[in-house]
Amino acid sequence: MVVATFSLVAQDPETGDLGVAVASKFLAVGSVVPFARAGVGAIATQSYANPRFGPQGLTLLQQGASPEGVLEAFRRTDPGLEKRQFGLVSVRGEALSFTGAECHPWAGGRAGKGFAAQGNLLAGPQVVEAMVETFLREERTPFPERLLLALKAGEEAGGDKRGKQSAALLVVGEGKGYGGFWDRYIDLRADDHSEPVGELFRLLSLHRLLFERPKERRPLTPEEVRWLQGVLRSLGLYAGEVHGEFDQTTEQAFLALIGMENLEERYQGGPEVDEGTLSHLKRRYPWS
Repeated sequence: MVVATFSLVAQDPETGDLGVAVASKFLAVGSVVPFARAGVGAIATQSYANPRFGPQGLTLLQQGASPEGVLEAFRRTDPGLEKRQFGLVSVRGEALSFTGAECHPWAGGRAGKGFAAQGNLLAGPQVVEAMVETFLREERTPFPERLLLALKAGEEAGGDKRGKQSAALLVVGEGKGYGGFWDRYIDLRADDHSEPVGELFRLLSLHRLLFERPKERRPLTPEEVRWLQGVLRSLGLYAGEVHGEFDQTTEQAFLALIGMENLEERYQGGPEVDEGTLSHLKRRYPWS
C-alpha cells in the first residue's frame, strides 16, 4: 500500500535531539514512517514504505555510514527501491532525501544541513518548500514545535492531495525519555482525525504540561489554599476545614489530586506549585 506522505526529518543543533514530523491521508502513519535513535539519526520511510529502512538505516549510521552509504546499501538490498521515498538525518547533521523514479507525482524532496523534507502524491513542490522555509525561519522555536510548524506549513501549502487523516511527531534525546530510562521523549500520534496536524499541537501542549518539570515554582497564597481545600473537599479527598493553611492533611489530599491529574512530574511536595499546574487545576476545577 502506498504511504502518500509529507514529512520532515531534522536535527536540533543546539541539543542534538533528532525528530520526524509526518502527515498523510493514511491510517496511523506514525506506525510506519518515523524512526529515530538518539545519538545516531532519524529516518522517514514512505511511498510503498519499506519499514525495514528505519532500523537498518539507523544501524548503518551508527556503524559510521554516510547518508549516501545508507542509500547505496538500500539500493543493493531492495529491488523495489524506485517505488520508495525516504529522508534521513545523522546526528552530525548530514542529510539526504531520496525519491524513487516510480513514486506517484508530485513527488520529491529537499535536504540541507540538519534537515530532509520530502513527500509524494502531493499538491505540488510548494509543499516541500513551505516545510523547509518554515523550519529554517523558526530556528529560535523549541525543536518539537518547530517540526510541527513546518508540518503545518506543508499542510497549508496543499499537503497530501487526497486529503488528511493522520499525523505523528517523534523526537528523541539522550536520557530525555520518561523517567530518564530511554531516549524517546515525544511520541505523539493522531491516527484518524479530521485535523491531525492541529491535534498534534494540542497533544504536544498536553505532553509538556504532564511531563516537563517546571523551572520555577512559588508558594500558594492563603486564598489559593482555601480554593484548593474547597476543591479537595468537593472531590471527597479532604475532610478538614477550609482555613487557608497548607497543613499535612491538605498536602496528602493534594498529592492524591496530583496523582489523579497525572501531574507527578511537576509537583515536588509542599505548598509550592508552578503556574502551569495551578492554571490547569483552575480550568479543571473552577469552583471555590
